[in-house]
Order: sequence, then structure tokens, then C-alpha cells
Amino acid sequence: MRLAIIALCTFLLLATPTSEAQSPSSPAVGRWKTIDDATGKAKSIVEIYQAKDGRLAGKVVEILDLKDGPNPACDKCKGANQGKPIKGMLILWGLRPDGAGKWSGGRVLDPENGKDYKAKLELLDGGRKLGMSGCVAFLCRQQAWLRD
Repeated sequence: MRLAIIALCTFLLLATPTSEAQSPSSPAVGRWKTIDDATGKAKSIVEIYQAKDGRLAGKVVEILDLKDGPNPACDKCKGANQGKPIKGMLILWGLRPDGAGKWSGGRVLDPENGKDYKAKLELLDGGRKLGMSGCVAFLCRQQAWLRD
């Protein structure tokens, strides 16, 4: 009987999730300050997280550039996002690991023009920056986002 109790306690101890096991599996997970590649100004905070399917996704959690108000709508978006508030909007989805510190295969939405593009992410500067590229065919536009 005593051996069964010890075995049960050992099993429960090993089966209990630890904080290390619950930590994000991707170093890109977290809050990132988006920087406009044309003006160099901070525009928003995007929270990148691991979706249920294991891929990376990101949503706007804060608007920093208030020229269009505290929570502008995505007027140029089509479909379900048309006219919806940008804050809370999913703008990055479907990214899979593509080597050390790189992700690809996803999409990114630009709320300013309502279009989505092929997306690639790459950790830069020891993980303090995130290179985010949106591409159409072989033409890409890159922004460097800063860890918030």
C-alpha cells in the first residue's frame, strides 16, 4: 500500500505543470512596439502569441499614433474586418518556425490599406527587435518592431 501511495505521489508531482513548462515556446511571443518604416514613429503595440494550432499570431492591443483617434476603424479592410476597430484586431497569423529565430508561412494585415501580405518574422539584435516583413511576390517591405 505504501509503495502505491509513493508511486501515485511521484506521478502527480511529475504530471503537474511547472512554470517552465507553461512558458512560451517561441522567443517572438510577447508585446512589440510597431515602428512605421516610412516615418520612424511608433504606431501601436502588437501582442504576439502562440495560437492553438502552435503557429504564431498577433493582435493590436494598443494604438500609440492617435492622429485618427484613440481607436480608429479599419475602413479600408474588406470582409469581416471592414469598419471594425483596429484595437483588438488580429493582424498577424499562421507563422511557423523557419530556422533559429525565424518564422514564415503566415500573413500580415496592414490596417492602413486593408490588404494582407505574406509574412515573415526574424529576431534581431539579440531578441530586442523583430524584423517583420510583408511581401507580395518578390517585393517585400520590412519594419523593425521593438520589444515593449
